[in-house]
Amino acid sequence: MDEFMLPCLTKSFLGFDCPGCGGQRSLWLLVQGNFSEAFFMYPPIYPLVILGGLVVINKFLPLKKYSFFVSVLAAISVASIIINYIYKLTY
Repeated sequence: MDEFMLPCLTKSFLGFDCPGCGGQRSLWLLVQGNFSEAFFMYPPIYPLVILGGLVVINKFLPLKKYSFFVSVLAAISVASIIINYIYKLTY
């Protein structure tokens, strides 16, 4: 499956990771059932998967407080991406 993953253009051209580096590999690990490895590969994977699942569920079963849940999960996702990126840059 690794040969079908998209390469990171930022890493290819500039030589350093982008904020999303590790997301594809982490999602693949999650699909395979390696939950802890997926987290260590890319910690923001869990809020992003929950956010994606919420969007899909809302398409079929509209939720009352959908906008509130999406706002909270989006804020958590962005914060976790930024924290993870800063951590990767400093270590």
